Amino acid sequence: MTRPFILGLTGSIGMGKSTTAAMFARRGIPIHDADAAVRRLYSAGGAGARLIADLFPDAIGSDGSVDRARLRDHVLGRPESLAQLEAAIHPLVREEEQRFLDEHAAASLMILDIPLLFETGGDARCDAVLVVTADSEVQRQRVLARPGMSEAAFAAILAKQMPDAEKRARADFLIDTGLGLAGAENQVDALIERLSDGRRA
Repeated sequence: MTRPFILGLTGSIGMGKSTTAAMFARRGIPIHDADAAVRRLYSAGGAGARLIADLFPDAIGSDGSVDRARLRDHVLGRPESLAQLEAAIHPLVREEEQRFLDEHAAASLMILDIPLLFETGGDARCDAVLVVTADSEVQRQRVLARPGMSEAAFAAILAKQMPDAEKRARADFLIDTGLGLAGAENQVDALIERLSDGRRA
C-alpha cells in the first residue's frame, strides 16, 4: 500500500494559516492541528495540564485547565522557562500526531498543521511544506485586532518565530492569503489538484 503524502502546513501569526487549514478540511483532507492537540492537553485533567501544574502551578485556573495567558507570561522572554515547557509538551503532541498518522494511513494526502514547523524541526517529518503568507502590514493589522493583543506581545511572538521571508524561502508551496478568501480558495484547489496529479515539486 502506498503511504500518504504528508504536507506540512505552517505560517507566522496572523498569516491566515488556520483559515487555510479549514479550507483543506472542507475538501476532505485529513488534518492534524498541533494547536488543537495542545488545547486538549491543556484542558482540565489533560496530561499537559498535569505537567504544567508541576512546572508553573499558578498557570492553572480554578477549573483545573491551563490559563494560557498566565502561561504566556511565564515563558515570553524567558528562554529557560520556554525550554522547560516545550520539553514537557512537545512529546505529548508528537504522540497525538502519530495516532493521527496511524488512523489515516489509507489517505493519499494528509496535512500536519504546525505553527512552529521549521522552528521545531517538524519539516523533517513531512514530504513537502506549504507556507501561508501575506504582506507584513496585513499581518500586523490582523494580529493587533485580536482581543488582548498588544504591540509588545506581538513583537515577543514574532521574536520566537522564524521570519516570514525565511519560511517562504524554505517552502515547497506558498498560499498568499493577502489576496482575499476567494483567492486563497483558488490556490488551495490548485494545490490539491497538483498533489493529486503527482506533481509534488
